[in-house]
Amino acid sequence: MIKIGQIKSTVIEKGRRIIKILRLGRADVQTSFESMPFGVDASPLKNMTAIQVETATKGKTVVIGYINTEQLAEIGEIRIFAADSTGVKSFVHCKTNGNVNVNGSANSAVAYAALNITLQQLSLDINAELVKIAAGIATGGGTYAPQPITIDASGSEVQTVKLP
Repeated sequence: MIKIGQIKSTVIEKGRRIIKILRLGRADVQTSFESMPFGVDASPLKNMTAIQVETATKGKTVVIGYINTEQLAEIGEIRIFAADSTGVKSFVHCKTNGNVNVNGSANSAVAYAALNITLQQLSLDINAELVKIAAGIATGGGTYAPQPITIDASGSEVQTVKLP
């Protein structure tokens, strides 16, 4: 039988999440293990609506899901988010157009290696132009000693990314 209930609390014991649910009234408080897809570890918020089913073992139940009130993903997309009682705080949204939005689309992350190659080429190009400028100034009788420009972006490389 399938029952709907309200999350009261969660606790992890021996690596398994146990959900306390209020079902049909104050006297009907149940505890169930939680079933999640492999590789997903998510803890529901208090007062979320849980879907609880009975198992083949009499008196044993399992929570198989929650009623999600924050859905935005279109057909073929997936969105993973973290929330508190006031709403979504962070998310990753994999879209069918190939974009992956992290906390929105106002900012972008970059591939460090590709950006660094472009910056190093820019540095070489600027230095080549400075040599030409120095030569032009010398032709006019002046002197200019260009100081080579170097770009070091290594301090910006990180293994984890947080976008606003």
